[in-house]
Amino acid sequence: MARGEVKWFNRKKGFGFIRPDVGTRDVFVHVSALHQSNITSLEDGQLVEFELTQLADGRTSAMGVRIIEASSDESAAL
Repeated sequence: MARGEVKWFNRKKGFGFIRPDVGTRDVFVHVSALHQSNITSLEDGQLVEFELTQLADGRTSAMGVRIIEASSDESAAL
């Protein structure tokens, strides 16, 4: 599994990007990849694990996303 930090996620549009720990390109994440793991949304700065998959158009996408650490904003609110 790859690891990374949520760069941004738009709840209304249902997608966002993860900045992987290894590699230079941000990874696309769609809300359907979250639903597979019973996650409803992501927050900026959350640390996540995910599987990489290649889409038909050649882009890389995250699947099987799992939150491993809340964002610093979420931690401060607790």
